Amino acid sequence: MPEFLGFVAVVQGVAGLVAEFSDWRWGLVQRIGLLDGRELYASVCLLILGGALFAAAERLKSG
Repeated sequence: MPEFLGFVAVVQGVAGLVAEFSDWRWGLVQRIGLLDGRELYASVCLLILGGALFAAAERLKSG
């Protein structure tokens, strides 16, 4: 389950970064009105969260 959530977070983070630097609008970050003007920060946070979830999943597998 953490792998799936990590994957979703990474995909949404990448989609947010692509949308920030282009006119391509896709993903949840652009659709949440609370994040207006903070899409770049939210996308970076999603990428970090995705990496942390992948690390947690790996740790659960090994321990």
